[in-house]
Amino acid sequence: MSRESEPAKKRPPHPTLPRLRGRVGWGPLKEAAIAALVALGLFVLMIGVRTDQGPTGALVITTRFELLAKIVAAVFVGRLLWALTRRQANVSIGDLVPASVKAAASGVAVYAAAAFLVFALIVPIVFYTNRYLLDLAILIVTYTMLGFGLNIVVGLAGLLDLGYVAFYAVGAYSYALIAQYFGLSFWICLPLAGIFAAFAGLLLGFPVLRLRGDYLAIVTLGFGEIIRLILLNWQNLTGGPNGISGIARPSFFGLPFNSTDNGFAATFGLQYSPTHRVVFLYYLILALALVTNWVTLRLRRLPIGRAWEALREDEVACRALGINTTNTKLTAFAMGAMFGGFAGAFFATRQGFISPESFTFGESALVLAIVVLGGMGSQLGVAVAATVMLGGFELFREFEQYRMLVFGAAMVAIVIYRPRGLVATRTPSVFLHEGKDIPAAIVRDARAETPT
Repeated sequence: MSRESEPAKKRPPHPTLPRLRGRVGWGPLKEAAIAALVALGLFVLMIGVRTDQGPTGALVITTRFELLAKIVAAVFVGRLLWALTRRQANVSIGDLVPASVKAAASGVAVYAAAAFLVFALIVPIVFYTNRYLLDLAILIVTYTMLGFGLNIVVGLAGLLDLGYVAFYAVGAYSYALIAQYFGLSFWICLPLAGIFAAFAGLLLGFPVLRLRGDYLAIVTLGFGEIIRLILLNWQNLTGGPNGISGIARPSFFGLPFNSTDNGFAATFGLQYSPTHRVVFLYYLILALALVTNWVTLRLRRLPIGRAWEALREDEVACRALGINTTNTKLTAFAMGAMFGGFAGAFFATRQGFISPESFTFGESALVLAIVVLGGMGSQLGVAVAATVMLGGFELFREFEQYRMLVFGAAMVAIVIYRPRGLVATRTPSVFLHEGKDIPAAIVRDARAETPT
């Protein structure tokens, strides 16, 4: 056999060669350059060019290319350092946290929900003299309740709903119209608003039974806009863009919150204060949110809750198991819409005035962001995300020009480092407390009946 016909023997690669190639490669520089080009394209008109009003009132264009160059350079250096750290050290954010801190955090997480609830109960006591913080707390709990309702549709059933604000609007307008035309009290109008919102959820559920993914999201988005346009153009009933004003306020078992002799303060021998009504509204929406949370947790343990989770994981397998996906989807939409209607009724009675401008797509996007960032399927995560997002909005209110920029950067960081949400873990729906032994006779019968 000639020497040319012999197979060439390959030398084994040096064990450090791939590591050296990874260190001296052009990959990090390429990533940094691409990130810098993207930053340049995004910020060249936002930061590099600015329009100001001149002495004559006309717009004058001024350039800030030096600031633009600094930002692009910072993006280049930051991306380069990130790429080098990821390739060479292979360090993750979790590796930077000590093991003792991780163990302590896992132990504290068990009591986080109880601590959160205790803090929510004492908020009116601690901040009784601060009306601004009380109003902010009411807003946070309202969006927490909306997040609980949307969590049924998105987190448990896996149905992407971009028009959840429609049920919020239906509940608010149902309460306002019933209270205005029939003179019913808040406690009677509240369940009626939830029923009307659940009916709207069924109306949305029937056309989207065969849709999933992006197509479902587009249809739900269109449904939300349809409801808003109906409220905007049906002026004889909804008032159109002028909205509905003079909505009845809730009372404490028939005792109004005013300074009359039959008011709440006079009945209990207290000095009249407008804060009494605010505190009552806070505890009212907190009670509604807690009831929503309790009902959701109970539903998860029922067969319908497990059917929702099966639908979320795989609809085809769900059908193969004999689960009626039609009823499963409709119940998810109806239950989520009902809780959204309750929140809408509370919003109407708290504001005393509603208009279509209060129910835009931005509200749906905010509630969906709360559910996704908090952790889909996690009730505690929804409460934490609502507190962080709405509290963060108010924290950066003085920096209005940079508030959305900081908010967007925080969302990107959460998506990268916590892709499953702030609270990714949740309690299982079904527990196996102890193992059960299967008798040998049952095993033999099962094997005998199995076809070969």
